[in-house]
Amino acid sequence: MNRAERLRAAFTGGRGAHWHPTDALVRGLVLGVGMVVLGGVLHEVELVLFGAPLLLSTLLALVTPVVGTPEVRVRGLPRTGEVGAAKSVVEVDPGLGAEVLAIRLPGVGEGIGPVHLLSGHAREIEVVLRRDAWGEGVDLRPDHLVAGPDALFVHGPVTAAERGRVILPPVEALPAGLLPARAVGLVGAHRARRPGDSVELRDIRAFQPGDRLRRIDWRVSLRASAGAAEGTNLHVREHHAEADADVVLALDTRLDVGAELGDWAVPAKVASGRALGRSLGEWSLTSRGTTVRPAGSLDLAVRAAASLAAGYLRQGDRVGLVDLGRPQLGARAGAGRRQLLRLRNQLVVCARSAGWAQRPVLRPEQVPHGALVVVLSPFLDAEVVELAVHAARRGNLVLAVDVLPSPLRADPATPWGESALKVIRLEHDVRLEAMRQHGVAVVPWGAPIAGVLRAARTARRVTR
Repeated sequence: MNRAERLRAAFTGGRGAHWHPTDALVRGLVLGVGMVVLGGVLHEVELVLFGAPLLLSTLLALVTPVVGTPEVRVRGLPRTGEVGAAKSVVEVDPGLGAEVLAIRLPGVGEGIGPVHLLSGHAREIEVVLRRDAWGEGVDLRPDHLVAGPDALFVHGPVTAAERGRVILPPVEALPAGLLPARAVGLVGAHRARRPGDSVELRDIRAFQPGDRLRRIDWRVSLRASAGAAEGTNLHVREHHAEADADVVLALDTRLDVGAELGDWAVPAKVASGRALGRSLGEWSLTSRGTTVRPAGSLDLAVRAAASLAAGYLRQGDRVGLVDLGRPQLGARAGAGRRQLLRLRNQLVVCARSAGWAQRPVLRPEQVPHGALVVVLSPFLDAEVVELAVHAARRGNLVLAVDVLPSPLRADPATPWGESALKVIRLEHDVRLEAMRQHGVAVVPWGAPIAGVLRAARTARRVTR
C-alpha cells in the first residue's frame, strides 16, 4: 500500500480532528520489533536488516510527533455572484512538521470524491469556481487531512463548513421595453399626458396668466394678431411632461414544467457538484445549486423577469415584484441599481420557495393605479387567466408573457401521449385567446421586441 492509498484509507477512517497514529505506524512497530527479535533468536542477519529500518522509523515518529492544529480557511468567496467562473483562495496552515496535505473539493458530491495531495509547504490554493446555473448552492467544502512523516500520524479527516453563493439570474440585454398606459411621476423617460417641460410638442394655445414668456410662439402670435381687429393675441407652445412609470412583475411560481410532458410529474433534482483537477494548486469546480428545471417554465420566467427589470430600471422606472403563489415574498417597487440587485436576489428566494398553490393572488394594493402589470406564467390553468383579466379591468395595462417551453413533446411511454399533447395545446391556446379578447397583450418570451410593442399598443387602444 503506497502513501496515497494509506491517506485515502485514513481519510475514510473517521478518527476526528486530532493527531492520531495510523495503522501503518502500528504495523511498522509490530513488524519491526518482531523481525529484529526473530532475527536475533534465529541468528538471521537478513531479518534484522529488514526489521531495523521499520523499527527506527516508527520510533522516530513516536519521538518527534507533528505539533500544531491544522487550519483551512476560504478567502475571497462572495455571498452573491454571476453565472460563470469566479476565483477563490483556500488558505492552509498544516502545522509544524506536516509533510502532506490531502484535500478534496468541493466535497458535496456522491461518495468520497477526488482526493488531491499537496506538499506540507503549501499555504495558498487558488480555486476556480464555475456555476452554470443561477440559484443557491454549495460551491466549496474543503474537507482535509494532514499527515506527518511517512503518514504515520494524521490529523483528521475534518469535515469543513460548506461555503456557497447565491448565483443571481442572468440579465439579457433588451431594447426599451413596454410603456404603461399612464406614467405616474414628474420626472422620467416617458411621455405623460399632462403638460410639462419636455421637447415634444403637445399643443399651441392662447397665452394665460402664469405662462412663461420663453414659451411664446412669436410666429403664431404675429399671424393671429394680423387677423385680429385689435390687440395682440399671444400664443404659447405647450409640451408634454416626462415622467417615470410603475412596473409590476407578477411571477407565477406555482408550476415548473419542461418541454417533456412525461417529466411534468417528476420533481426537479439538485445536480451534484464535481471537482475537476487542473493543476497542483488550482482546480476548477462545477456545481449546480438550483432545484429549478433547466430551460423549464420557472427558469424562463425568472430570467425574463430579471431582464425586464433591468431594462425598465435602466430607463429610470420603478419596478416591483409580486409572487403570485406566495404574495409575502414580493418586493416593493423601487428604482436604481440597488433595486435591480434586490429584485434578482428576491427572484432566487421565490424560486427556492416555489410550489403549488391553489389560487394565484394579486392584491389591488400591490399594483399602483396606471402601472404596467407583466404576468409571467405558463398559463396552464384558468385562475391565472382570470387574474390577468381582472388586473386589466382595473385600468392597468397588462402584458401576459407566456413562458411555456416550446415545442412541447409528448410522452412516448404512454399510448395516449400525442392525444394528451393536443389537448394541452388547445386548452393553452384558448386561454391565451381569451386574454387577448379582454385587452391583455399576450406574447411568448423570446418573441421579437417589435411584436411585443405592437401587442402593447393594441392592448392600450382596447383598454381605452
